[in-house]
Amino acid sequence: MAKLLIVEDDDSVRMFVSRALERAGHHIDVAADGAQGLEMIRAAKGGYDLVVSDIRMPEMDGIEMAKSAAGLHPGLRILLMTGYADQRERADELNGVIIDVVNKPFSLAEIRGRVDTALSVELTRAA
Repeated sequence: MAKLLIVEDDDSVRMFVSRALERAGHHIDVAADGAQGLEMIRAAKGGYDLVVSDIRMPEMDGIEMAKSAAGLHPGLRILLMTGYADQRERADELNGVIIDVVNKPFSLAEIRGRVDTALSVELTRAA
């Protein structure tokens, strides 16, 4: 299956998402904020099939992390999560960088389905 990075500052959400996706057969790495997530992306040389990140986090938010990660690795697939409508609107500026935004709260089936969809999307970004 796929190698995924889950970037989420809320322990319970990070655990829920990582367990759900691990049980679906994916290999999971986790980061507690955008800065740690970006460092893991750098260390893996962009070697993740998908990064699933919260938008609103301390230190470095998911939007800043997505912009930086896409600059380093243009073909990296990024799926964002948020529970805030205004944060979702901020993600609109990332068309071509992110695949989709998942609204919180979400069910186990929904996050698995959205990840499966994100993994199957043909990327058209320039390298």
